[in-house]
Amino acid sequence: MNEFSESHDTDAVREFTVSDADAGPYALTEGPDGALWFTLVHRGAVARRDPDDGLVTVHPVGDGPTVITAGPDGALWFTEYRAQRIGRITPEGDYSSFAPLTPGGGPFGITAGPDGAIWFTLSSADRVGRVTVDGDITEYPAPGAFPSALTTGPDGALWCTLNQGNAVGRLTVDGHGTAYPLPTEGAAPVGIAAGPDGALWFTEIGAGRIGRITVDGDITEYPLSGPAAKPHAVTAGPDGALWFTEWGSGRVGRITVDGRLTSYALSGADCEPHGITAHDGALWCALETGSLARIEVQP
Repeated sequence: MNEFSESHDTDAVREFTVSDADAGPYALTEGPDGALWFTLVHRGAVARRDPDDGLVTVHPVGDGPTVITAGPDGALWFTEYRAQRIGRITPEGDYSSFAPLTPGGGPFGITAGPDGAIWFTLSSADRVGRVTVDGDITEYPAPGAFPSALTTGPDGALWCTLNQGNAVGRLTVDGHGTAYPLPTEGAAPVGIAAGPDGALWFTEIGAGRIGRITVDGDITEYPLSGPAAKPHAVTAGPDGALWFTEWGSGRVGRITVDGRLTSYALSGADCEPHGITAHDGALWCALETGSLARIEVQP
């Protein structure tokens, strides 16, 4: 267990060192215990930041823990990209894992589904999986190539980005898939989140755009500063806007549901922000260089 140290502080942004640069904080989520949980992708560990004193506890898990989410069973669930497993850890640190049916599938995205199960993508196998809290696994063909992030939509279906299919996919809980091609070639979508407006919002890391898709498949795209921004992850904020990381520019962006954009600089253009989540009334993102950044919601 070690306590964070603050490394960057502005009016809106504070950064806290939580690991050395080689550990690679990658994705994060608020746990059922009110703490902030995050993956250390290069260390093979999941860590917990205490909400009261900021102490960080590190738990060894399988190789390459990547995306993490709170499950319906009071535990945290995450993908182990290199170990090719789905991991589960309780707030007390008890760890277990489950092997997908397809070997070498490259589990990446993960989310709590509308049916009380956990859903995940197998990016390298073009499949989407479902695991119950008891560990029973089912898999379905993805509606396109290289499914990446996924989330539960307001329509009770799973929505995912199809990074190499240049599309957004929809999958019902019984495995029926639909793909919606993107207007921009080479968009390479990655992150996706349900917005407060009843639509899904996603990042286009290849085109430097933020996208919005309705449950009927209508798509709108909003350009950022350019492709070099490389937007990666996106989440709904406590202020009714969408927040996203710009991996290429070392910034966090904010977009309102009517398309107005603002952004916040982090400690450096090379700090590699990846995952982002709402926590304790603010936005938090993981910097692969070893820190967590807290972005205050401005009035």
